[in-house]
Amino acid sequence: MGTRIELHRFGTPGADAMIEARRAIEAVDDTLTIHRPSAATALNECLMAGREAVVDDRVLFDALVEIEAAHAGTLGLFDPAVDARPGAAGWQTIAFDRENARIRASQPVALDFGGFGKGFALDRACDVLRSGGVVSALLSAGESSIAVVGEHPLGGGWPFSIPHPLESDHVLVEIELTDEALSISATVGAGTHAPDRAPMIRPTDGAIVTGRRTAIAVDRSGARAEAMSTALLVADDARAARLLGESARRFLFDFTREEGDARLAS
Repeated sequence: MGTRIELHRFGTPGADAMIEARRAIEAVDDTLTIHRPSAATALNECLMAGREAVVDDRVLFDALVEIEAAHAGTLGLFDPAVDARPGAAGWQTIAFDRENARIRASQPVALDFGGFGKGFALDRACDVLRSGGVVSALLSAGESSIAVVGEHPLGGGWPFSIPHPLESDHVLVEIELTDEALSISATVGAGTHAPDRAPMIRPTDGAIVTGRRTAIAVDRSGARAEAMSTALLVADDARAARLLGESARRFLFDFTREEGDARLAS
């Protein structure tokens, strides 16, 4: 995943669970990375060559199940197959047969699990921690993907303030999490101008998103939160309104608008 991951446990039980949670995160990285040989790169080789692939890796299978649901749940705006090539294929070209654990594509296509992988890894780590008796924990992947187990060690929700990416003395929104995950996606702010950063593309029409935006999503699932924040970031106005209207725990700030402020779901 190429990002720093932190795990903080509070309370007495769960020391062994912390080790297992780390292993769960490493297993996701080993499976979903496309930067070295992995189950994901083997899958991509098949899809690019027009061959059907058998998905015999459980982590990869579970990730594909989550992605299929996320693609539908975000109106097609979350698409791990979309890229900047003219006429490039997307997830809609893929047929995933869950019952027989097989996948194929009608056109050459490759998947990039990207930020989704961070949320997916945090989900699996949280499951391990809960199973190991941990009742309070904070997990962070690069500070843009956060998950918490239970309540804050002092009681109540875990408080978070999301800073304004353009005004250092302002806060976009304050959120409390309890057994939830938070994802932040942005086209503006620290890290968005890295030379190797790929452009944000709207899968539904192939448009490159150039507006200055920050999207925030809270969900019980880190994978779903990642998919939703990505979808909101690239959404056109109509789809953004539909997605924001489904939950008060989703936010979209558009700094390119005249007022220089935001559209906000609350």
